[in-house]
Amino acid sequence: MPKLILAPSILSADFTRLGEGLAACESANADWIHIDVMDGRFVPNISMGPFIVEACKRATKLPLDVHLMIEKPERHIEAFAKAGASHIIVHIEACPHIHRALQHIQSLGCKAGVALNPGTPVGAIEAVLGDADQILVMSVNPGYSGQKFIPSTVAKVKEVRKKLDALKSSARIEVDGGIDVETLPKMKKAGADVFVAATAVFKHPKGTKAGIQSLQAKLRST
Repeated sequence: MPKLILAPSILSADFTRLGEGLAACESANADWIHIDVMDGRFVPNISMGPFIVEACKRATKLPLDVHLMIEKPERHIEAFAKAGASHIIVHIEACPHIHRALQHIQSLGCKAGVALNPGTPVGAIEAVLGDADQILVMSVNPGYSGQKFIPSTVAKVKEVRKKLDALKSSARIEVDGGIDVETLPKMKKAGADVFVAATAVFKHPKGTKAGIQSLQAKLRST
């Protein structure tokens, strides 16, 4: 079984102390840093661009998992790769030429992922299940941190896992949205192996390290 990955999302970080937050993630042995990019069009919120990725690249040695929640993401893939992304994820809902987008990401030396919104069926990405390095199943509607987990997405992860296993694919299943100590075990059991957490890490009452450690304990448990 591949290593289970914990990827704190800086969407809930204190941006006046972002370097400290990244250092806390690194010292607590987080695996990746997840960066949510939003354009105010594909999703209602506006967030970070390549300059934040570049700043994170200078501040941490952890791989940067960049999630493009934007319209026409293919226009911006190269900029995020140059900024230091290790992984770039595009949404099937925003990317009609998905094969080309994934190939472009991989040609730039990054891992390529395809994301599904909660209301999008798994069948929408069936044609590229054998091409993607990561499948991101959103467990909230993207746009804001702190939203309530959508329980029906557990079944979606199971469906993706079944299809990947049938293909003998090594692609990872990533989950993002409402992931905490209660929901992480459900997604782990369903077959996910990358867990993105924002509020549960950066808004933990005992601090970032404690948030990471509490989730890591759930990753280690059966």
